[in-house]
Amino acid sequence: MRDALAAGPAVGGQHRQPIIAAAIEITAREGWAAVTMARLAENIGVSRQTVYNEVGSKPALAEAMVAHELDRFLALVRGAFDRHPDDLPGAVYDAVQGVLDLAADNVLLRAVASATHGSDTELLPLLTTQADTLITEAKVILTERVRSYRAAPAAEQIDVAVDVIVRAVLSHVMQPSDTPARTADGLAWLAGRVLGDGASAPPLRYSGR
Repeated sequence: MRDALAAGPAVGGQHRQPIIAAAIEITAREGWAAVTMARLAENIGVSRQTVYNEVGSKPALAEAMVAHELDRFLALVRGAFDRHPDDLPGAVYDAVQGVLDLAADNVLLRAVASATHGSDTELLPLLTTQADTLITEAKVILTERVRSYRAAPAAEQIDVAVDVIVRAVLSHVMQPSDTPARTADGLAWLAGRVLGDGASAPPLRYSGR
């Protein structure tokens, strides 16, 4: 992902992350147009030149913001599988619920969604162009992790199932049709049936589905 988002400095100094966090907060509260290097400098307590040195141009800052949020999603997926090395449905449940919970409270995504009819839509194409990158990276992570489970099926079956799960999660990120827990429950059951040995599929926790 970092290669795809290389318009700005990939690694900055001690002020880079606070600058990105401040930019996300301002965007969520007031819109992308309200983000200026001078304002970020004032918020962080550094010079405007320091902001430029850390994040580059404003377009590069936007890419860094998006990369920061996407990395948070992928880190949740990795963490879920780390916590459930012998329980594939449990890992999928944990990962899906974590991602959907984060999406529900993601200030950057909320700000972008609310700007669809305003003047701050310049961020929307950036998110759209990075969707393929997110899908690809998520599928790589899931495929590698699923293959580590003893009951994993053939590679072709894994590829199909992982693609379905990733796209279902992203669909619920943008337009949820149920609670994160219920959605995670259903996809965990699906993973157990398709990617496990069948018998490992847990019963749906929510009988009212």
